[in-house]
Formats: sequence, structure tokens, C-alpha cells
Amino acid sequence: MSAALYHGIVTHKRLRPVAHLLKYRIFMVMLDLDEAPAVARRSRLFGFDGPGLLSFYQRDHGDGTPGGLRAWVEHHLAACGLPPGGKLEILCMPRVLGHAFNPLTLYFCHAPDGRLQAMLYEVNNTFGQRHGYLLRIPPGGGPVIQDCAKTFHVSPFMPMDLRYRFRVLPPGRTAAIFITAADAQGTVLSASFAGSRAAWSDATLARAALRMPLLGLHVLAGIHWQAMRLWWKGLKLHPAPPAPASAVTGVP
Repeated sequence: MSAALYHGIVTHKRLRPVAHLLKYRIFMVMLDLDEAPAVARRSRLFGFDGPGLLSFYQRDHGDGTPGGLRAWVEHHLAACGLPPGGKLEILCMPRVLGHAFNPLTLYFCHAPDGRLQAMLYEVNNTFGQRHGYLLRIPPGGGPVIQDCAKTFHVSPFMPMDLRYRFRVLPPGRTAAIFITAADAQGTVLSASFAGSRAAWSDATLARAALRMPLLGLHVLAGIHWQAMRLWWKGLKLHPAPPAPASAVTGVP
């Protein structure tokens, strides 16, 4: 089984128009979607599409259809001309005591031959909306480096005319993702998660939950607290545009 926990630190650094820095600790789970039901059966504390001290529900992701997450991802892979049927790994925060909020979920989409062929970056905002960026990975090893235009409203303090750049170290002993948002003048914001792997067991799940029993609520409260601080610093509010017509922005 490839399931694992990653304990690490999220960092956000705003460079313009005012400087602002925040850091907080979280933990994430890494799951092979096909293995996840068996992982849950072997654990007394983890639930897959069912209750647990920690749990993963497919309806928290994708288009919300229960039990349909692989089909949803493969539909969008096919729309970008990529073959279905490969391993699908997901890195996200789990539900803890039934609650979760994931600003970002990473999908590692493998081809049938095992090659990592695409990344799907699924973003949730605090207005109840969700959107994904599906980006192809060219052949070759090393860190995954990708970029795309911003199409989905996340923060009222960030304009839409931005471009994202992603740099991902596929999970092993460590996991890391670095994101920048830039306009024509350069980088406006950088964000990252860097974490270290812990073996999957009921003991490690229990320790993680005891350290952060309100993980999702902690993240949500932190987002709103930082928004208040940015407003106090005088940042301009940007009106929310309509959500994208498609649930996923695919880059063929």
C-alpha cells in the first residue's frame, strides 16, 4: 500500500502591493484512489466514503458525484488527449472528525505505462466554489514545472489577470509544491507546502488527529483572519467574476 501522511508547513508570501507573510502547520494524506478502499478496511481510524477519525470522501472533490472521482478525472484527461487507466494518486488534507477544507488538492495522474502524464490542481475557495487546472507533463524526470493563466477567483485581494507557475516534487520521503502568481510586473504572491513522510498506521493517524483535531476549521479560520489583516493594511478588494463555464481548465 502506498498510503502515507505528510506533516509540513504551508507558507504564503505576498510581495505586492504590500508585504505580508503567513505560515502554519498542516498534515496531508497521500492515497492511491484504487487502493484507498482496502486501506480503509485495514484501519480502525480511517474511512473511505465512510466515517472515521480521519476520512476521505470522493464527494468532497471533483464534481461531487459519490463514487465517481476516477471517472471524473479520466473524462478530463480524455478531453486533453491523455489515456485513462493509470494510477491516480491524491494528496490532500483529510476530513478530521468529519470536517475538511482543502484550498488545494493535487492529483498525480499516471499513464497506463506508469509514467506521470499530468497534474490536476483542484482549488476550493471560501465561497463554496471549486475549479481544477489540468496540465500535461512532458516526458522526462525531475521536478514537475508547469504554468497556466488564472481562470478561477480565489481571494478578493487578488486580481484575475495573473499567471500561475507550479513546481512539484512528486511525493517520496518528502513532498513539496511551490506556486507563484505573477502579473506583467513580476511575482505578486508565492505559496508553498513542504512536508516529510510518515508511515501509514493507526498510531500515526491518531497522533496526527490529536495534534490537529480541528485541521479544516483551523485552515478556514486562518484564511479569514489573514483576510482581515490584509483589509487592515488597505488592500483593494477585487469583485468576484462569474465562475468558469467548465469545472476544469485543461491545457492540452
